Amino acid sequence: MPLWKRKSFWLVLSVSWLLLILLGVFPFRLAVPPGPLPGSSQSWPRWLDAAFLQSFSQSETLPEDAPQLPQAPRGSSCTWGACFDTSKCKGNVLSIFVHLPVGPTTEAHRGILDFLEGSRYYALSPAEACLHLFLPSQDHRGACGPLPPYWNGGRNHLVLSLYPAPCTRLGQAMVAEASPSSDIFRPGFDVALPYLPEAHPLQGGAPGQLQQHSPQPGATLLAVAEERGRWRTVSTHASACPWGRLCEQDPGPHQTHPGETLPKATFCLIPGHRSAASCFLQALQAGCIPVLLSPRWELPFSEVIDWTKAAIIADERLPLQVLAALGEMPPSRILSLRQQTQFLWTAYFSSVEKVIHTTLEIIQDRVWGASAHPSLMWNSPPGALLALPTFSTSLKDFPFYHQQQGSSPESRFSALIWVGVSGEPLLKLIQAVAGSRHCAQILILWSSEKPPPDRWPETTVPLTVIEGHRKASDRFFPYSDISTTAILSLDARSSLSTSEVDFAFVVWQSFPERMVGFLTGNHFWDEARGGWGYSTKMANEFSMVLTTAAFYHRYYHTLFTHSLPKTLRTLADDTPTCVDILMNFLVATVTKLPPIKVPYGRQHQEAAPLAAEGLGPGPEPQPLAQDCINRVAAGFGHMPLVSSRVRLDPVLFKDPVSVQRKKYRSLEKP
Repeated sequence: MPLWKRKSFWLVLSVSWLLLILLGVFPFRLAVPPGPLPGSSQSWPRWLDAAFLQSFSQSETLPEDAPQLPQAPRGSSCTWGACFDTSKCKGNVLSIFVHLPVGPTTEAHRGILDFLEGSRYYALSPAEACLHLFLPSQDHRGACGPLPPYWNGGRNHLVLSLYPAPCTRLGQAMVAEASPSSDIFRPGFDVALPYLPEAHPLQGGAPGQLQQHSPQPGATLLAVAEERGRWRTVSTHASACPWGRLCEQDPGPHQTHPGETLPKATFCLIPGHRSAASCFLQALQAGCIPVLLSPRWELPFSEVIDWTKAAIIADERLPLQVLAALGEMPPSRILSLRQQTQFLWTAYFSSVEKVIHTTLEIIQDRVWGASAHPSLMWNSPPGALLALPTFSTSLKDFPFYHQQQGSSPESRFSALIWVGVSGEPLLKLIQAVAGSRHCAQILILWSSEKPPPDRWPETTVPLTVIEGHRKASDRFFPYSDISTTAILSLDARSSLSTSEVDFAFVVWQSFPERMVGFLTGNHFWDEARGGWGYSTKMANEFSMVLTTAAFYHRYYHTLFTHSLPKTLRTLADDTPTCVDILMNFLVATVTKLPPIKVPYGRQHQEAAPLAAEGLGPGPEPQPLAQDCINRVAAGFGHMPLVSSRVRLDPVLFKDPVSVQRKKYRSLEKP
């Protein structure tokens, strides 16, 4: 062959090879799965370059030894628009009628019924309901139980099964079941639940255990899920092959842990078959990043949860490549994934109540539109269950999202003064509060048996009198008269100076999601009584602030009134000494943080202690009041209070400098 022909041949070959690379036929990197689009249905994360890796990432044929999933006889024509009538949904809250199961009920069923009866969703009659909840049952022969009355072909019904069961896909009903197979799940219509262990707590639940189950710094370990909930810990060395029969390398040294032990590793490898789905929650609780190997089941709550922030999807046929990718993952990415596992576990999965609550909120979002809960609410603390759309659908109106939105709280507050007993200190308190440059209005909540006075002192801010119902829960009702996001909750017997009010509000502006108060209390475990106790003595540690003089966000009034179970609100009305504890429990549940204490003059404590029905500094709470904290803790299912030893003071507070240089001079008066 002549020389010019050989040169032309190699030139054409080189150009062709270069074109193939540029067109992406031979990609050399794996892409990170994209985040979900707002309002779109979120299923499993997929490879961006799936079109170029058909033989690896999404092969249409499974290996010969892979289990073949059955094709469900599903009514694929059933979609949200076709099989659910939203015209039956009226009001701002999803109303639910529960069809009682036929025959004996399980403890989980009884817990679900108790939760719904005390919730804001419960409807007394089928005619009032937007959604009918049906818990399927089976007889002793395994046959499906009878359908409930008002079945209507399953329209506007939700068949709920916490565990895999055969009697779920009925008529036009939606199905909420544990770990449904991907080929029978109907996105946007069904709801995928987590596979719960039988001993899963009904309420509260254990917190995430990232700190207790973290390997030593620098040690990146793998935990491989095995049968019966066991975990096998191995190294991430790329020459090892920790699972399957697809490689011949030595699996290396390993250690097997019993089923009741949570995995102590960085990554948790979970096989793709449905029976391994029970290991998924174990990994979340332990803060172990789930690495799902070609999963063939739908991830729980995938419609709203962005699992690309907490889990990794991998191909089980590429073990060495998966291990290499995990070993090269940056520490910042690992930390971000592990933190997200802890948030998701605590917000949506730690108890049966939270699983049911999340299911209902997903359906409610479908009814009112995706704007009710934007994706940021579902995927960042405190979570969508604690961000009520009845308060607002705008992120800027909540106290949790100022940093993400680049905004700051308002520079004004509303003073809400609760009057149970009228007296002279009330007039002095009004004058002190009205003197604050941050005060926008004063609201008097009159709950005294005596009528309010005809005339009130003249102030520079509007003063409004609200007629109360003489109930302790009135103090935390979301009154429409409140025009600001910040509330200064006061008692008529409180005594504060204008400087104290000004400084406390400035502190609150830096921490709008927390309570900022003057007098504190602390909870403790009482070994002698075998329960919780609390003290309001001045001490070096505290976990509560008295709401008789405290700043907090207006949103907590909405949460107190519309989110707390009826039993807890009734407890506050029957035992007014419980109301402080209840409000502190609520805020701590949302923030997972302690309140903030600011300086309070000793002269005020001696003249008019901040007391409400016996709470305040001085004598210890009586046994009835001590019992409040245990009853409230039982209602929440856990102890959310967090202790602190920090008090925030002004700069130069009690420093040996001239008083003229200090901004809040009156705080240091004896």
